[in-house]
Amino acid sequence: MMNNPLRNDSRRIIWSDMDLHRWDWQKDFAEYIKENGLDIDPADEDALYDWMIETNDNYLSDERMNLDIQLSQPIIVIGDLGRWNGRVMGYKMIDSGNIRDCLYSDTDFTEWYVDRYGDLRADAIHHDGTNHYLYRIFKEGVTDSQIERLQDKIYMGKATRADITRVTKRLGDEIGRVYGWDFPKSRTTVEREVG
Repeated sequence: MMNNPLRNDSRRIIWSDMDLHRWDWQKDFAEYIKENGLDIDPADEDALYDWMIETNDNYLSDERMNLDIQLSQPIIVIGDLGRWNGRVMGYKMIDSGNIRDCLYSDTDFTEWYVDRYGDLRADAIHHDGTNHYLYRIFKEGVTDSQIERLQDKIYMGKATRADITRVTKRLGDEIGRVYGWDFPKSRTTVEREVG
C-alpha cells in the first residue's frame, strides 16, 4: 500500500541527496572558486565532492526555512519500512505540527517530494533497504481514540488508504502555497463541495 510507484514526472521534489552526480555540479563549483578567489583546482574531485555535499545540505536548511509552516494538529508519518527481515509498517508522530520538522532523516539518502495527489512523501535509503514515508496531518476535531485506532491499525499492518484519509488530510496544499504548486482536489473535498 505504501510503496509509491510514481516516478520523476509526477513528483514535485522538495529536496534530495539521491543521484547527486559530480558532473552536474562541476560548472557551479568552478564559478564558486572563481567568485571567491579560492586557490582550489576545479578538477580536484575530493574538493568538488565536499563542496557538493555541503552545498546540498545548505539547500536542505533553506527548504526547512521555506516550510516553516505551523499547523494546528500533529503530523503522523506512516512508514513502509524496509528492514533486514522484511517489510513492516510503522508510524511516528511529529507533535510540533510544523511541516519543517518532516524534513529530518537518519538514513543514508533521502528524497522528500509531493506526489500528484498532494501527499508529502519521502523515500529513504539505508543499509537494510528503503523506507517509504507518507506525512499526513490530523483533521480538526479528531478524537484521541480515533488517533489511537489508526495507530493500532498501522502498527498491525492493517491500515488502508480509507482508514488514513478518514482522520487525516494531505500536506501538499500547504506546501504548494510556498512553491506555487497546484494539486487536484481530493475526492472527499469535491464530494463535500458538491453535496
